[in-house]
Order: sequence, then structure tokens, then C-alpha cells
Amino acid sequence: MKLTKMDCTLNEKDTLQDMLDSEKQLMEIYTTALFEGSTKAARKNFSTNLLGVAENQFCLFTQMQSRGYYEPQPANKTMIDEANSMFKKQKSCLKAN
Repeated sequence: MKLTKMDCTLNEKDTLQDMLDSEKQLMEIYTTALFEGSTKAARKNFSTNLLGVAENQFCLFTQMQSRGYYEPQPANKTMIDEANSMFKKQKSCLKAN
């Protein structure tokens, strides 16, 4: 079976999602590189790149959201309370150690 160009072309939503996923992966890579950087110059470079990627990621997110492709679900009060409780427990454990 021969694939046509149409079979291999991503639509706008899939293209934006792929770009967003790529930016998220780059953020993880630059964050790790920043943690592991052993010189000031390298760390500054990684930090600058991380901020640029974060800006790109946010831009893609807002583009997707404005087109109705990305709709984060709002957290309800129960979810917020559970997260607060979990982090308060973790904080108290860290203080105890």
C-alpha cells in the first residue's frame, strides 16, 4: 500500500500538540542540564535556553487554548484541599528530619 502526502500530513491540532510535547521535552532536558552544569557559563546558557523554551511552550499552549484544542480542567475544591493536605504532610516530614 502506497502512502500519499495526505496520509502523512498532520492536521493543525496534531501539529500544535506535537510542537507542545517537544517543547515540554526540551524543558525537561534543559532543566536536567541546568542541574548538572558544572560551570557558570554552561549553567547560564542552559538557564537562558530553558527560559526561551518555557516562553515557546506557553505561546503554543495559548494558541491551542484559543483554538479550543487544549482545555485544562479546572480543579475543584476537593482536589485543591487534597493537594494542600499532601504537601503540608510532606513539609512537616521534611521539618522533622
